[in-house]
Amino acid sequence: MLEIFFTVRKIWYMIIAVIGVPVNLVAITILSRRKCGLSTCTTRYLVAMATADLLTIIFDVTLWQISYYYFPGTFLDITPVCSAISALAEAATDCSVWFTVMFTFDRFVAICCQKRKAKYCTGKTAAVVLTATGTLLCFINVPYFFIYHPAKVVDNIPWDCIPKPGYYQYPVWVGYRWLATVLSPLLPFVLILLFNALTVRHILVTSRVRKGLRGQSKAENRSDPEMESRRRSVILLLTISGSFIILWSVTVAEFLYYTIAGLDPNNYNDSEQIFVQSGYMLLILSCCTNTFIYGITQSKFREQFISAAKYPLTSIIQLINNQNV
Repeated sequence: MLEIFFTVRKIWYMIIAVIGVPVNLVAITILSRRKCGLSTCTTRYLVAMATADLLTIIFDVTLWQISYYYFPGTFLDITPVCSAISALAEAATDCSVWFTVMFTFDRFVAICCQKRKAKYCTGKTAAVVLTATGTLLCFINVPYFFIYHPAKVVDNIPWDCIPKPGYYQYPVWVGYRWLATVLSPLLPFVLILLFNALTVRHILVTSRVRKGLRGQSKAENRSDPEMESRRRSVILLLTISGSFIILWSVTVAEFLYYTIAGLDPNNYNDSEQIFVQSGYMLLILSCCTNTFIYGITQSKFREQFISAAKYPLTSIIQLINNQNV
């Protein structure tokens, strides 16, 4: 059973790499053109999220997982190299998670805190927040470079990355593992749920008040541009954060499981291993979903995507027509 699962896992990572890289590149390109009708700060958060997802797929899936399964024995398996890849993969994943949190908080302020919206929800603030968050997370993940030692040394070259025994024993490393796990995904999971709950509650209350002030009745169906704008914003917010919560829920459940039960993840049986790896596979899938969410929820994003997809064919037809003239 475990062997079949790991075979499926190998195929899964290849599919994620083949799909994830182009879809995130498409998202970055389309959003960067700023023709999707989104504010500057929203665009910057979405571009940052897509970039972090792309880097996660490159470092964690392509250079770590796929290299291990399909291209063993390459220079990527030299201990300093794979240690650096591990640290970069962890940093990219944390950035993907926390950029989602920052985006959720930004939308919470924009919808629920009108007095602070003008100062906080700006492109400049988004750039500062994203830069500070990304820099801090990179520093936090530097220790991952030092947790490995080589499995073997050939011609004075250290090969493979094996966690040092002290990583699971020394209090400093145990504390660091706890800190890393709480920072991602436990705390983001709680914050996203909290901000979404407060945002939805505020919108429901505001909607009832505005309907009362506008004298709307069940029989009337007058449009409200402000509420329609909020509705589109909330659909995007809840879809992105909801996808994150669903795809990370197995990983969070596994963390709570071994914490409450007091188990050592290194001693899991086959069923527990499958549960852990399934959570990780869903976690990686979250790096591919946002582009599809934009396409489903944002009509202007769909228009830009269709236009970009038609461009090569249109250019070829135009070139043929010019030659025939």
